[in-house]
Formats: sequence, structure tokens, C-alpha cells
Amino acid sequence: MKPRQLFLSTLLGLAAMGSHATDWTTPAEAAHFRTTPDMVTTLDYLQRLAQAAPGKIKLETYGTSPEGRPMTVVIASGDGSFDPAAAHAKGKPVVLLQAGIHPGEIEGKDAGLMLLRDFAVTGKLPHLLDKVVLVYIPVFSVDGHENSSPYHRINQNGPESMGFRGQSQYLNLNRDYIKADAPEMLDWLKLWQRWQPDLLMDIHTTDGADYQYDLTWYLEDPHKLDPAVSAWQQDLFVNKVMPAFERRGHLPSIYLELKDGRDPRKGIENFGSGPRFSTGYAALQNRPALLVETHMLKSYENRVRSTYDLVELTLEQVARNADTLLAANRKANADVIARAADAHASVPLTFKADPASTPYEFKSYRFSITHSDVSGSDWIQYDPSHKQSYTIPNWNGLLPDLSITPPAAYAIPVQWTAIIGKLDAHGIAYQRTTRPLTMHAGAYQLDNPQWASKPFEGHLMLRDFTLSETTRDVVLPAGSVIVPLDQRDANVAIQLLEPQAPDSLLRWGFLNAIFEAKEYGEPRVVEKLAREMMAKDPALKAAFEQKLHDDAAFAASPEARLMFFFERSPWYSSQHVGEYPVLKLDADALKQAQQ
Repeated sequence: MKPRQLFLSTLLGLAAMGSHATDWTTPAEAAHFRTTPDMVTTLDYLQRLAQAAPGKIKLETYGTSPEGRPMTVVIASGDGSFDPAAAHAKGKPVVLLQAGIHPGEIEGKDAGLMLLRDFAVTGKLPHLLDKVVLVYIPVFSVDGHENSSPYHRINQNGPESMGFRGQSQYLNLNRDYIKADAPEMLDWLKLWQRWQPDLLMDIHTTDGADYQYDLTWYLEDPHKLDPAVSAWQQDLFVNKVMPAFERRGHLPSIYLELKDGRDPRKGIENFGSGPRFSTGYAALQNRPALLVETHMLKSYENRVRSTYDLVELTLEQVARNADTLLAANRKANADVIARAADAHASVPLTFKADPASTPYEFKSYRFSITHSDVSGSDWIQYDPSHKQSYTIPNWNGLLPDLSITPPAAYAIPVQWTAIIGKLDAHGIAYQRTTRPLTMHAGAYQLDNPQWASKPFEGHLMLRDFTLSETTRDVVLPAGSVIVPLDQRDANVAIQLLEPQAPDSLLRWGFLNAIFEAKEYGEPRVVEKLAREMMAKDPALKAAFEQKLHDDAAFAASPEARLMFFFERSPWYSSQHVGEYPVLKLDADALKQAQQ
């Protein structure tokens, strides 16, 4: 290369470096929102931001994915409050904003990069985080994010390539909060426990119907939350954030779960959030949470910009209402702790739809419903060129259904390590016994288990069983666990340990072995036993004969006929089949265990 050419090349290179150093266009913006950046590009942009604004932005690794990728969290603060102690000491609410739990729904990542840039380096939002600390996960499911394809989300309008809904072990992280199977979730739970956020925002993209709204949102039903927390989030989002969001030209709606996707006129209902979901888990932790769902058929740029606006407005309003948020959260924690002393407290485990509906104006498009020769069902087709509104019934309200009076504490024998491990994952406080303890405790007997016919999230769910309450005189081995419920995490413990809770460890199949008899009787031996039992107990003989008459399948099964007798014998009852190992302690038993 000639000297002049070398000089010009050097100048051009320096100019390019200077441009790169000051060009804060995000990768999605640079691509005109046709694409979204991969993890390497995303982290490179975030690292540049952190280097440019070290007193405002800090990157940390809070875990490692199953495929070995770092899990990154960004801490953003106007005054460099980069740890929980500093944030809490200054009375600053902590907002946990997470994106990419479903990595094909990735608006939260690209909106977050734009928001951090405008806060940290461009001067557009210099005071956004003066009174709030933002804990931001740009991509939760990093392995799913890198498993990108144009063919992952058939319902969605861009970007050109999208991440995969499951992580690398094919688990859906937004079904994993309470059972905590995935390594990513175990790391997230540690992050949650470290920061104890005051508000959670979880960013998604819809599936489902077509309509005019560019964003829908969901708050947990008031019956699932402490009244103070529920009132705070209703006021913030319904009365403050969403009106401001509309003034920016957006059209939001409450979350739209159609009762029948083939005919929106039948109305909407509650999608049934619970502890397996992000907002449901936050409710157990006595915290407000917002689920954000941008509309899949709007352009990717529209979805990113609407997310940006909503997050910005939420952070502004949290800053203005910081004192009331912190007070509501403190009250919720205190109420849960105090509840342990109330012998008449009632805690709902399940919820049912409120039978009363309210009218809702559904701003959709003209649609037609025709019979399909392909599916044999109805086919709905929308015409986005014709806006049309429909007044439809809204059944979003929930009411408590099955409720329990919680004990003073739970007791878990030392050998049930899988249960104890889940307590550890959720940061639930407990004490270990130092010696064997003989005590009288409340208990459950579970019978007639029925499992799902196919797996869900790696488990065969226990769908149904019969439950009876009883008491037992037990000997708890040394090292057994006592879980008092005068703690802020009591609701999490209840949902894990009460067998009828929809996301209990029992329901997820962690305790299937309790339904298995390990000893059996040879048919030739039980034949003799059956005759001896009928000879001694005419009522038993009559019951057997009646079942033969009433149940053809039973009558046709030699195994079932013999088990009728074996299950009613001491050889079976001595195996304690169906005895739920988690025990319930009243206040006196708890004192005994803690001595």
C-alpha cells in the first residue's frame, strides 16, 4: 500500500472508531427493526453503555445457562446504588424488569437497550432513575434466545428470526416459578431473594385474536394479593400509567383471554395465572407485578416502542409513588407474618370464576366465521381494513374457592430431601431439629390418585385424589425441618406444601412414591387370606359381592378382586400408602419442636 493510501486508510479507520464510540443507535434500530441482535451483540452494546456511564449502569452475571452462557443482569441507578443494601437504605424502590423469558417475544430486550441509552448517555431521560433502582434482565432464557429461527412463532409479525419458547432442556420458564426445575429459574430465585424487588414487570408478546390494541396488560386478581398491594397497583396502572400511555398515542387493553378463540363475541375470561407464572409468584411474595403483552400482529417497531413507553411511564410513576409502594409492601409482609397467630385465618388455595360479568368494549376488526372443510370446525378470519367494536361479556373476576386454615408450622422429616431442597430454592426459612422428636401432628391421608395422561413441563401432573385430614403420633428424626409460618415467605410455603394447591409439589409429581406399595402378596397366598377375611367379616363379604355385581371391570379382573382384600389387610396398611409426609403443627407442637 502506498504511503498516501495508508494515511487515508488510517484516517478512515480512526473516524470509524470515533463514530462507533459515539453512535448509540441500538442494533434493532440500525436494522430498522427487521432483526433483533444475538446475545454477543446485545452484551457488547450493554458493556459499551456501562463503560460510558460507570456511575449509572453496572453489568453482573447472576447465573449460567445449561449450555454454559452467562446470565446477565443490568443494574441502573441515578446515583450508583448498585446493590440491594444501598437501594433499601435510601428508600428507593427496586423494579425488576425482565425480558425474554419467552425469547421469541423479545421486545423487552430491544426496548430496554433504548431506555438505558436514553437514561445513561443521550440526556433524553437523565432523571428517570433518580428515585428508583432498575434491575433489568435483557434476556432471561439465553439458550432459548440463541436457538433462533424464522419458524418459531407462526402467529407473529417479526422480527425476521425469533428465539424458542423453551430453554435448552425444553422447559418453559414461565411455568417454572414454583416448581423451580430449570437451572435458570434457580438462579433467578437467588436474584429475587437478593434484591427482594418492590415491583416486577414481565414483557411478553401475545398469541390469540386480532384487534386494534397494540398492547395488553394483566394484574393479578385482588383476591390473590394483600389488599394494600392490590390497591396500590390498581391505582398506579389503571389511574396513572395507562392514561398517560394512551396520551402517547397507544391503545392498551386489559389482557384478552377469549372464552372461544373462534368467536370473540362469547367474551373474555381470566387466563388462570397461578404460582407457576411470574405475576402469580410475585403475588405470593407480597409484591405487585405487571404482565405486558404486545400484540403479535403489530410491527416489531410498534411493539418495541410501545414497550419503551410503558416501561418509561411506569418508572416515572413508581418514582412519584415510591413511599406508598414501599409502605404497601411492608404492610403486606407484616400481615403475612401476623397471620400465623390467627387461629381462624383463611388462605385460598384455588379460585373460581366470578359468575357475574361486566360489559367490555372489544376494539377489534370486522370478522367472518365460516365452516372449515380442513379442520371440520369453524374458521375465524379478520379484516384489519375495517375497524369494528363489539360489546362482549368480561368474566375476568375471580373468587376464592378452596381455602385452608394454615397451621402454625409444617414439619418435614429429614429423609424428604426433594421437598427440603425446594424450600432452599425459594429461600424459605426453617429450623432443623437436633434430636428425635415424638409429637402429635396434623396430617393428610391421600387416596385414589389419578395422573394426567401425557407429560407437562417434564412431569405427569397428579390431577385428582381424595383427601382426608387426620392426626398422627410421629417420631421426627434428628435433622428434620420445621417451617414456621410467621415469615414473609409463608404463602410460598403454603402453595408448595398444601397438597390441594394447584402447583403443590404433590401435584407436580415430586411425591409420587407415596402412592406405591412396596410389598405385595402372591395370588395363591391372597386367595387364602380373602377367604379368611370373609369368614371373619360378613360385612366385608357383602361389600365384595356387591362390587362384583356393580362393577363389570372389577369382576373381570382377578388382580383387582384379590387387591380388594389385600388393601384391606394389615399387610397393606403397614406400608402407609398415601400418607402425606408433610405434617402440620399447631402452636403447642411448634413450641415443643423449637425447644
